[in-house]
Parts: sequence; structure tokens; C-alpha cells
Amino acid sequence: MTEVSSLTGRLLVATPALADPNFDRAVVLVIDHDGAGTLGVVLNRPTAVGVEQILAPWAELTGAPGVVFRGGPVGQDSALGVAVVPGGAAGVREGAAGPVGWRPVHGAIGLVDLDAPPELLAAALGSLRIFAGYAGWGPGQLEDELTDGAWYVVESEPGDVSSPQPEGLWRAVLRRQRSGLAMIATYPDDPSLN
Repeated sequence: MTEVSSLTGRLLVATPALADPNFDRAVVLVIDHDGAGTLGVVLNRPTAVGVEQILAPWAELTGAPGVVFRGGPVGQDSALGVAVVPGGAAGVREGAAGPVGWRPVHGAIGLVDLDAPPELLAAALGSLRIFAGYAGWGPGQLEDELTDGAWYVVESEPGDVSSPQPEGLWRAVLRRQRSGLAMIATYPDDPSLN
């Protein structure tokens, strides 16, 4: 197993070789990564379910497309809120507490306490996405997958959380890389048709 430093706040971008259909062309924001395992949410899997259908009080704070995202195959009966607090807002500095009901993950990206009253956060949030379920790995499991070449690890940007075209996020994230990864963005959906 390869030793990997904390990946919290970074993106896992599925390689074309990743065979798990849950993660085909997935872009996963890592929320927690430590010796106990890894937790993240898939940023590019919108569902047809509107936020107002399951968490009506939060619907006004979510941007387009205003739907719940499938965060991953684990715990799909639970919801996670991931939000960006604009750079000028108090609490974005590393180690600062941030607005009430928001826990920083990386820079301006953080988790929202969906049990808190939305009005506590309304003025502070720049964008919010609601995820049903999450992606989870036990201790060492993600490191093994990285060693096997299942994922590219890249830096996240606050706009990744609220991409207006989430279905195109896999290509967009790869395209912005300053390495050979940018070429992977052109990989065909079905290589057999190439």
C-alpha cells in the first residue's frame, strides 16, 4: 500500500479504466480522509428529485439545477449539504470556525448542518448542493485503489461544487489540468466506437 497524505478537499477523478458503475466518470470531492477511512461525495450525478421534495426549507438556497445529487452508493437515505462560503466571508480562513451551521472542509468549501435553520446560513452561502448518500472507503481501501490506478487526484476549486453543468464536470476538471491528464478529457465515452 502506498502512503498517501490527507486528500481532504481534493478531487478524485475516475480513470477510464475504473470498472465500478457507481463511479464511471465520477468526480468525487473528498470531505474527510484519515486513518479511519475516506468519505466523499460524487459531484456530477444529479437526480430528477427536486430539493423542495425532500428538504423544502433548503430549496431556495440551492442553485441550478435545484435537484438532489447522488453523492454515492453508501447511505442513500441520508443527506449531506456541501456549500461554498465566498472568499470574502468571515470564517473562510484556515482553522476558523466559519458561519454557524457550516464546517470548513477545504478553503471556502464546507459541510452544512441540514438540521440547522437555513436562515442562519442564508446570508453567508455562495452556493449549496444537497447530496443523497456518499462515497466511502475503509482504512487503506482508497490507497489501494490509487495504487491500482483507479483514480486521478487533483486540486478542487470552489466552482466544482456548484458547476452549472455537472454532467460535464469530469471532462472540465481533466481539461484544466496542466499535465497529460488534460488529454484524458478527450477519451471517448465508448472507446469501441472510436
